[in-house]
Amino acid sequence: MSEPSDIGRLEVAARHHFDEKFAAREVGIKNARQAIRFSANAIRNVHRGDFDAADGLMNEAARLLSEAKRELEAHPDILYAGFYSDATKEYAEARLTAAAISGQPLPSPEELGVEWAPYLNGLGEVVGELRRHLLDRLRAGETDCAETVLKQMSDVLDLLASLDYPDGMTGGLRRTTDVARALIERSRADLTTTVVQERLIKEIRQSRG
Repeated sequence: MSEPSDIGRLEVAARHHFDEKFAAREVGIKNARQAIRFSANAIRNVHRGDFDAADGLMNEAARLLSEAKRELEAHPDILYAGFYSDATKEYAEARLTAAAISGQPLPSPEELGVEWAPYLNGLGEVVGELRRHLLDRLRAGETDCAETVLKQMSDVLDLLASLDYPDGMTGGLRRTTDVARALIERSRADLTTTVVQERLIKEIRQSRG
């Protein structure tokens, strides 16, 4: 049977272990929440065309995530828990949205410092941001640009649909892919309706001229 002194040492060691883990977790949660907020605001700035402001917000999100990772590296059971992965997914979505809308090459997971699963799920959510961009282009009468955006969306779907792996490995990528597919079908219908309407208006004007 353990001596009381042994129990006392175990208590001290256990408290030290969990105090460190708890402190790291608190930093991780705080930084993850802030990174998600900065990433969401960055996407809003991208849609407004303010890429400088978006870049500043994304840089701050990257700093927060890097700090969180340093704190959590000694605690992999927390590092790979939901909140950190969710934050890196939102950050990846912001970076990928900015690149797609500005016509820049898509950064890789290695360049962003995120794992493949949150990266791909973030890429899948970019389809929703591209749908918003497509609708903005349609409202501006830029159907050619909208067609280019639809192709971007379809290219993303082709990639995601080709990755047939268990959801436990991909972080639920199958559901993200299904949502992206539905958004693309709606976007294709919107684009087709607009093109047909424009053609009819043009034909009517020509017949009257």
